[in-house]
Amino acid sequence: MSSRILTAVAWPYANGPRHIGHVSGFGVPSDVFSRFMRMSGHDVLMVSGTDEHGTPISVQAEREGLTTRELADKYNRVIAGDLQGLGLSYDLFTRTVTRNHYRVVQDVFKGLYDNGYVVPKVTKGAVSPSTGRTLPDRYIEGTCPICGFDGARGDQCDNCGNQLDPIDLINPRSRINGETPKFVETEHFFLDLPALAGSLGSWLSARTDWRPNVLKFSQNLLDDLKPRAITRDLDWGVPIPLDGWSDQPMKRLYVWFDAVIGYLSASVEWARRTGDPEAWRKWWEDPEALSYYFMGKDNIVFHSVIWPGMLLGHNGQGDHGGRVGPLGELRLPDEVVSSEFLTMSGSKFSTSRGQVIYVGDFLDEFGPDALRYFIAVAGPENQDSDFTWDEFVRRNNFELANEWGNLVNRSVSMAHKNVGAVPEALDLRDVDHALMAASRGAFDSIGALLRRSRFKQAIGEAMKVVGSANKYISDNEPWKLKDDPARRDTVLHTALQVVSDANTLLTPFLPHASQKVHEALGGSGVWAAQPEIRTVSEEGGPDYPVLMGDYAGEQASWESVPIRPGTPLAKPSPLFAKLDDKLGETGPDFARLT
Repeated sequence: MSSRILTAVAWPYANGPRHIGHVSGFGVPSDVFSRFMRMSGHDVLMVSGTDEHGTPISVQAEREGLTTRELADKYNRVIAGDLQGLGLSYDLFTRTVTRNHYRVVQDVFKGLYDNGYVVPKVTKGAVSPSTGRTLPDRYIEGTCPICGFDGARGDQCDNCGNQLDPIDLINPRSRINGETPKFVETEHFFLDLPALAGSLGSWLSARTDWRPNVLKFSQNLLDDLKPRAITRDLDWGVPIPLDGWSDQPMKRLYVWFDAVIGYLSASVEWARRTGDPEAWRKWWEDPEALSYYFMGKDNIVFHSVIWPGMLLGHNGQGDHGGRVGPLGELRLPDEVVSSEFLTMSGSKFSTSRGQVIYVGDFLDEFGPDALRYFIAVAGPENQDSDFTWDEFVRRNNFELANEWGNLVNRSVSMAHKNVGAVPEALDLRDVDHALMAASRGAFDSIGALLRRSRFKQAIGEAMKVVGSANKYISDNEPWKLKDDPARRDTVLHTALQVVSDANTLLTPFLPHASQKVHEALGGSGVWAAQPEIRTVSEEGGPDYPVLMGDYAGEQASWESVPIRPGTPLAKPSPLFAKLDDKLGETGPDFARLT
């Protein structure tokens, strides 16, 4: 397997704080995967940032009495802080308003344009009659002309999956104020997807190991690909890098086009910030590297069809050929890892619809690992899943606190009380060997699941190890072995070894708790590194915050490491707090349906 792994994480939109439905799709799964891959010895580059262009940013800025840049700055900081608090181990989490991003986006555009895969076309664009402002496709809803679904967006129908244009919708309406949009003639550039369909089909046919829902959905889109607009009439976005267009104040590249290029521009920025400006090419040009893209299901089309099409066109590998573009021959995604929707009371989490639990509020109340655990064990990996406070409290109390937290606490407490250190194993028996062999064996089976992004199965198997260790302690009753210290110490040594193994197995999921367990077992130093918010600068632009981290120095590795007898142990503190059962009925004060 490749030693270089690109983890490309969907870009959260910076028109407000993110809710837990967002991070269930792009955030926690990508971090679990990246942490596991680092622990397995791979050179991981995990990149993303805030997506900050487009009309919705301008609309929200007006609502809050801010300029577009002020609003983008505000929510960039909020989102970066939330993702740091959640422990998402980005090598770089940046933003799309940087000069670096503009340059990379314009280079990709030039490559597509020079190869004939971007073409001008006069079309009808949607405009708000009351404001005169262009309405983005996703801000127009109506009835799908293909399947009749009422609630289709102007770019696609989530019900049947077909690509749409706003003018195709029956009874279109603005999501901003409900008015019927006005359609006016305007000239724009279009990505000529039909001229890429053959190459895309050949590429997709080789993606045999993708999640079935992603592959089937993507292949179904190929039969009805249409040219897709990549520019818009607005003043907030990346300028079009062509004579006669670059100086037009109301013509910009469309936000969806520049956002997917962010994976590449963030990699370029990371390389420069770490002192080797060409280092990004190791992940983007090396045929041995692998790239994994993480997002929610509403973004599948952009990552499994449109972005690969853009890369093929830039590389000169579309249906009518061309030359390699300005950035060299770039690798296409190796896997698109899409999650379904996390819902609340049966409805998709939605800030605009008033169904929302913000990440920051959740972290302040419950900390990061309780949320990470819930998403991993009960999240929308393969199908929509419903978040309820009752289920969250049950998972926290009976699985995290009673099962895992209690195993750590009683194992370390008994060893501390009876020995004061990790005891020696002087009387090993078949039952001890069997438990430790099962614990060691779990690294291969769980590792195989994590490599295939089967997170729910993986954490389930890790918790089975925890359950086996709890049963072992209950069956062997070390508290009754005061008259047989050799056997007592052996049982405690075995339990602590499995606690150590289970902690490693759970580290990608629960990195904050794993650090505490590492220290409870007598360890020191950084076990699982956490991201840091760093303030950076750019020539000709203002300072801004990014997430980066020193992950190379962490001690966690994907293997069973023998514990050392004689390592001093202190009395442990509870790993997880139990929650009041009443919380399951009411939820906390900050949770609201407005």
